[in-house]
Amino acid sequence: MTDAPRLDATVLDRLWETVESRRGADPAFSHSARLLSRGTPKIAQKFGEEAVECVIEAVRGEDRAALIAESADVLFHLMVLWVDAKVRPEEVWAELARREGISGIAEKASRPR
Repeated sequence: MTDAPRLDATVLDRLWETVESRRGADPAFSHSARLLSRGTPKIAQKFGEEAVECVIEAVRGEDRAALIAESADVLFHLMVLWVDAKVRPEEVWAELARREGISGIAEKASRPR
């Protein structure tokens, strides 16, 4: 048996743990640390840029591999944003579980305006 990472959604938990471990690390040696050192506005901006790139690839519909790569970039930058905001993945998973089985239309209508 190898020590290869599992290819399932637990990779998101491992990614969050890796990014979290980079908080306060030397920005010269870690991309995550460099992003975190730039502050919330820059982290949010980078996440937005990656999300737009993902949307562009989806709309183009020409390159499945590019959409997969951009999707991975979005998830990575979302994890950086969560670490910066001190949001733990299990909090998001709990919110998704709470919404499970609820109509998307009904859930959106129940939100405060």
